[in-house]
Amino acid sequence: MAQAAAVALAGVHNVEINEAALAAHVIAPANLAGVTSSRGLDEGTVHADFAGSPVPTDHFDVAGFGTALHAALKDEVVGYTMRLRQNSTTIYTLEWNWAKTPADGGEGWTPDVRMHIASCSKLVTGIAMTKLLNEKPISYDTPIVAYLPKYWVKGPGVSKITFRQLMTHTSGLEFGVKTSASDYLTMKAAIAAGVPKNGQYWYQNMNFGLCRILLATINGNVAAGANFEVAGIAALNDVTWDYTTIAAYLAYVKAHVFEPAGVTGATTDHPSADALAYEFPATGNGWNSGDLTTMIGGAGWHMSVDELLDIMGTFRRSATIMSATQAQTMLDDGFGIDVRQSTAVGTLYNKNGLWEDGAGHTEQSLAYFLPGNMELVVLANSPIGAAGEFFRTVVTDIYLANIKPSAIIRPPASKLA
Repeated sequence: MAQAAAVALAGVHNVEINEAALAAHVIAPANLAGVTSSRGLDEGTVHADFAGSPVPTDHFDVAGFGTALHAALKDEVVGYTMRLRQNSTTIYTLEWNWAKTPADGGEGWTPDVRMHIASCSKLVTGIAMTKLLNEKPISYDTPIVAYLPKYWVKGPGVSKITFRQLMTHTSGLEFGVKTSASDYLTMKAAIAAGVPKNGQYWYQNMNFGLCRILLATINGNVAAGANFEVAGIAALNDVTWDYTTIAAYLAYVKAHVFEPAGVTGATTDHPSADALAYEFPATGNGWNSGDLTTMIGGAGWHMSVDELLDIMGTFRRSATIMSATQAQTMLDDGFGIDVRQSTAVGTLYNKNGLWEDGAGHTEQSLAYFLPGNMELVVLANSPIGAAGEFFRTVVTDIYLANIKPSAIIRPPASKLA
């Protein structure tokens, strides 16, 4: 079968454009209808903060944490897997029950099974956006308006939105609107509507959806002034902008985030081997959340526990994505994460992810940068219990409960002569 020809577009550079794929591109495919992603219940709000500095004699009880975590999850989810690493070496693994139940062919969870990691995709986008800004260099406090498509209408307050505000959900976009939408047309409309609450916190996927457009324009892949309208058909402009900025984002992330980390299998679609989402308790078949390419930026990446850990460890320590100092600054600035929390052994950083279809079928992910050069990732493919407990609360509370005073070691008593 002959391959579809590539097409060159004025204003697009170093992006491979497949003519057939562009012609078939749909901005908001049917599998996005009715889905919701996590607002986190307390998304971005820390638990009760630890008062004081870390105590050197305190330590994290790894075995106690693993035992307690399994006890908390094993009867409350369809299945889950987790890995804990220290200095990029695995020190604890749990894998339990079904990534796909017997009704769907049967596949057990392992740290190699991929799933849609939902809003943990924001961590990937935050790393890519921060890297590019550092390299240009562009201040995090620079307004984004000059890098948005020039043909977009910019409403009141849009000129004040900065890169920092996007990556900390303080842009004010769609303030008060509880929506998960961040497709191209939704983002375009939100920019046109303006941001009367600029600077106030309101969690929205589109903050990171916009980052994938900005990555493309800042990197020079798509000129901000590019216009793809043909024969007066304005919709072609939207479709082509969406397609080309997605292609540019994917190419940048793969080259500058995944390749340094040795990650090759992450996708934005849903291959048959990926975990399915279930209700709890599971009834009937699982849900395939489908191809989420048009949501990429704020959601959409499908990867395994090991692949996400590879990215996190490489980002934090290897200096092949960015320096360790730059990585720490990004975490301290709260880019691409939800929570910075002081503990008795140091600061914990977390990103939460959830994606559900409205009928209870749920994909959940957690990524932690922990004190002591530890990283933790947990994936589960159902709600946590019938009541749907908040995943981060369950895991974080178990972590905090396993920070314990070290035994006091005394020198042996002197022998009597």
